[in-house]
Amino acid sequence: MLDTLEGLDESQRVVATTWGGPLCVLAGAGTGKTRALTHRIAHGVAEGKYQPEQVLALTFTTKAASEMGQRLRALGVRGVATRTFHSAALRQLQHFWPTITGGRLPDIAPSKAPLIAKTLDQLSLSVDTAVVRDLAGDIEWRKVHAYTLEDYRLKRAELGKSLPGGLSLEVVASIHERYEQVKDEQGRIDFEDVLLGTLGMLETEQRVVDRVRAQYGVFLVDEYQDVSPLQHKLLEVWLGSREDLVVVGDASQTIYSFAGASSSYLLEFPERYPQGTVVKLERNYRSGEHIVRAANHIMLGRPGALTLEAQGGSPEPIHRHVARTDDAEARYVATTVKGLIEQGTAPDGIAVLLRFGAQSLAIESALRAEGIGVRIHGATPFFDEAHVKRALMEIRGAAVAGVQGTLAQVVEDILFGLGLQGDAPDHQGAERNRHDDLAALRALAQSMPSGSTVAEFSDLLADRAGAGDAPDVGAVTITTVHSAKGREWPVVFVVGLSEGMFPISYATTDDAIEEERRLFYVAVTRAQQTLHLSMAERGRAEQSPRVPSRFLQSLAPGGA
Repeated sequence: MLDTLEGLDESQRVVATTWGGPLCVLAGAGTGKTRALTHRIAHGVAEGKYQPEQVLALTFTTKAASEMGQRLRALGVRGVATRTFHSAALRQLQHFWPTITGGRLPDIAPSKAPLIAKTLDQLSLSVDTAVVRDLAGDIEWRKVHAYTLEDYRLKRAELGKSLPGGLSLEVVASIHERYEQVKDEQGRIDFEDVLLGTLGMLETEQRVVDRVRAQYGVFLVDEYQDVSPLQHKLLEVWLGSREDLVVVGDASQTIYSFAGASSSYLLEFPERYPQGTVVKLERNYRSGEHIVRAANHIMLGRPGALTLEAQGGSPEPIHRHVARTDDAEARYVATTVKGLIEQGTAPDGIAVLLRFGAQSLAIESALRAEGIGVRIHGATPFFDEAHVKRALMEIRGAAVAGVQGTLAQVVEDILFGLGLQGDAPDHQGAERNRHDDLAALRALAQSMPSGSTVAEFSDLLADRAGAGDAPDVGAVTITTVHSAKGREWPVVFVVGLSEGMFPISYATTDDAIEEERRLFYVAVTRAQQTLHLSMAERGRAEQSPRVPSRFLQSLAPGGA
């Protein structure tokens, strides 16, 4: 029988074996929180504490949900629902909506922008696209806090925050009100309505809430510091008076406050559940000593900050670089990356982290100029590329048709027909990206166990596509820090570390600066072995000098 506690450290073992009431796991970066969580579920099933079909494990991304499901299957556990808050709510809404309303669930609008544009047109208002984006964010802010329109007016007046486009509170409130009307007229709901609709349904339909509570009796929530007031209300309704709740989080990684995330639910857990248990995971298995020391220093004295303990890893000091201009900083990154690749570091093991996406152009250009492949995280996802979709379709067709031959040979033939060549093109651009994508599919097929079928490979690709779990493509990743959360690389570059860039210029309040600090902490803790921190003294040679980021200045050479 599989040992569900094998390989767990002392604290992780406590997480896996503590029963009888709510459990809060305070888990620092790189401490194996997902491992502890999945082993708890597996151990609970093995001990008869959990019935798999009664467990709902909630995450914040489809990729994280997929990874948790894969880990559970590897531990011999099947039947556990591993979902995002939205996917769990949507399933319930889709199931019960026809019964309650007698009609089908409205379509979910892919974007708020067209609805807002229609709203503005009806109100005879004209704004630029930036204000439309800000209005979309403001509408989302209202909804994730579960504010009524009147609540919104009162809260906005209380906060005294600036409003999109310099518009008055009454005008913005009227936009909110008309937006909801336009949405109803078009028979649409938006992303937040999925949660709001589910919450409303459960609060008003006793027969529905009884059935949902009969289905799920155990709730586990990963990244608990990211829950919004709306998500927390929904969780409370799902849970009811029961106490079989496990939450895992790290207050130092709260970086979505702008989207309603609040670490208060994590930090106040002992007060809400005095009968509960709190366990800390502080042994960092990801990063070397210098990186861990820097991470601890960044968050020293902050609410909920944990003290990480490095468990080995590379002793390499943190590298710092001050470039003369932005272009010079980009060239520094490119030449350093080229040297690392020449020394044997895989391109997929290198990431360049940015505070905001507009910084990517100079970095991308410099890397491509050195002949280095680049993957922009947040651009067209791997499985959304037309050539990848075509490859998956043809692989599925080969599986259905029962094409004869080994998996590797069948896939090789399909990819060759789609233009995969033996050698990668010398130049960068779309052709090189196409080659790298198809080569990644070939490598994935070659990595399958001997005897795997085309049908099994096709199913794997479908699962990974659904989860957004792209294979390695032999390219350096360029991504924002927000998009990097939950990921790790052997080598990480954090660029643009000057005041006004990181922390960003619009972070003017104490709370906003602390959010930037947590974002820097997330950036630093993505590195496993090597961390490069850099800034440029000027944007261009003729521009005014910049001041080094306060976060960079606070770190002593070699670490904290």
